[in-house]
Amino acid sequence: MEKEKAIYIGNGKKQNETWMKSSLCLSDIPKEHVFEYKGKKYLKVNINVNPEPDTYGKDVSITVDTWKPSGEAPAKQEGDLPFG
Repeated sequence: MEKEKAIYIGNGKKQNETWMKSSLCLSDIPKEHVFEYKGKKYLKVNINVNPEPDTYGKDVSITVDTWKPSGEAPAKQEGDLPFG
């Protein structure tokens, strides 16, 4: 199975052990990954702390979470959020 190419939408810097700053490019977000819940729009993302900063000093990268479950998912209960 071929690995899906990551959709990079931002990067940033670790400020300290518990705080990161980042910018996201909203134009690069594919519409098929945006979902609505109770009238609000959401996007699941993966936030990775890189072991080494890149040439611009950025050590945080953000990609769109494109994971889709295979097979049947268990039935949702009322009030369950569609995101993790």
